[in-house]
Amino acid sequence: MINKNLSKKDIEEKIFRSDIIYVGGGNTLKMMKVWRETGFDKILKQAYKKGIILSGVSAGSVCWFKYGNSDSRKFNNPDADYIKISGLGLINALHCPHYDYEKNRKVGLKKMMRKTPGVAIAIDNCCAIEVIDDKYRIISSKPRANAYKVFWKENKYHEEVIKKEKELALLKDLLKK
Repeated sequence: MINKNLSKKDIEEKIFRSDIIYVGGGNTLKMMKVWRETGFDKILKQAYKKGIILSGVSAGSVCWFKYGNSDSRKFNNPDADYIKISGLGLINALHCPHYDYEKNRKVGLKKMMRKTPGVAIAIDNCCAIEVIDDKYRIISSKPRANAYKVFWKENKYHEEVIKKEKELALLKDLLKK
C-alpha cells in the first residue's frame, strides 16, 4: 500500500531495497488504476529488472501478467461478469486465479479466451506458478490443486493440466498454443 505521505523517491528506495515484494488479493481493477495513476507500475517494472522477487495471490498474481481474469466488478455488483484486466505484462499470458474455487470462473474464462489471443494460465487455490527468468514450474500445497493451460485453437477450446515437475521448464513453450 502506498503511504500518501511518502514521496516517490521514498517509495522507490523502499522497493529497491527489498528482496521480495508480495501483493495480496483484492480489487485488481482498482489496484492497477492506482498503480498507473501514481507511477507505482513503473517502479515495480524497474524492481523486476533489478531481480527483486515479485509474488502474490489473487489480484497479487494477476498483476504480473499481461492480462487477468478478474472479479473486480463483483465488489459493487455480485451478478457482474468477470472482466479482462490489463496487468504489468511481465508474463505474456492471461492469468486466472481461483480456477477451482469461484463459481462460474471456468465459464467466464472460456468466454473471455474466445476473444483473447494467446494462452491463459488458470490456477486452482493452493497452487502456484513459479517463474524464474525464462523458466517456470508449477508447485502446490495440495495434491489435487493444479494449474491449466487454456486457449482456443481452430475453433476448439483446450484446457490442459500443466504437469508439476521438480525441474524448471521453458516459459516460452508453455505460452505456445
